[in-house]
Amino acid sequence: MNRPRFYCREALAPGACIDLPDPVARHAVRVLRLPVGALVVLFDGRAGEYDARIERIEKDRVVVALGAWRDIERESGLRLTLIQAVQSGEKMDYTVQKAVELGVVRIVPVDSRRSVTRLSGERAARRVAHWQGVAAAACEQCGRNQVPQLAPLEKLENWLARPASGALRLILAPDAEQSLGALQPVRNVELLIGAEGGLEPQEIVAARQVGFQAVRMGPRILRTETAGIAALAAMQALWGDFRGG
Repeated sequence: MNRPRFYCREALAPGACIDLPDPVARHAVRVLRLPVGALVVLFDGRAGEYDARIERIEKDRVVVALGAWRDIERESGLRLTLIQAVQSGEKMDYTVQKAVELGVVRIVPVDSRRSVTRLSGERAARRVAHWQGVAAAACEQCGRNQVPQLAPLEKLENWLARPASGALRLILAPDAEQSLGALQPVRNVELLIGAEGGLEPQEIVAARQVGFQAVRMGPRILRTETAGIAALAAMQALWGDFRGG
């Protein structure tokens, strides 16, 4: 049976005894019902992971002793960034979770003209913090030891005005002349996905002006919660982890 994995923000070190963060401790005790002596794995996002053992449980407080550090990473050879227009309801949580499982290194939530959900100020900051937690939980589940960055929420036009990174920049369109599979293998990709109503024509023009090119993935129009995940999986199959070897 795989050991439970927990993300801890504070820097870890072999031989240290630490308290698990409160949400992690509650999950370990109330959900997983781990007893004293249970073996777990901890990671802090700074590379590698640590064997650990639960030493003491006091209500919601869980004290663990750290053992050896293991130089294990499960990062993708592709550097994938997902620029995702904010989705409504739980769709955004789903997209963040699955994008992390598929190896993205960065997720940029943007406010597009057709975004149904509108966030700003403190409410936007809370949602980004929530999505960062979703990303950390996805790393616990899928074995990653480096938590992808969730960028602050900003308007799409403001993000497009930033200097280009040199990555291959892609948007999806069922009527695009070129297919995703026809592209030459790359290692660095930025993928822009619209919200429920897709991107407005003016946004597509603005994206093209800063280097985004349209590619097709079959003749069908994919929903926002399908499009990004399907494209990321296809990239891993074409150029990345899914090829094996």
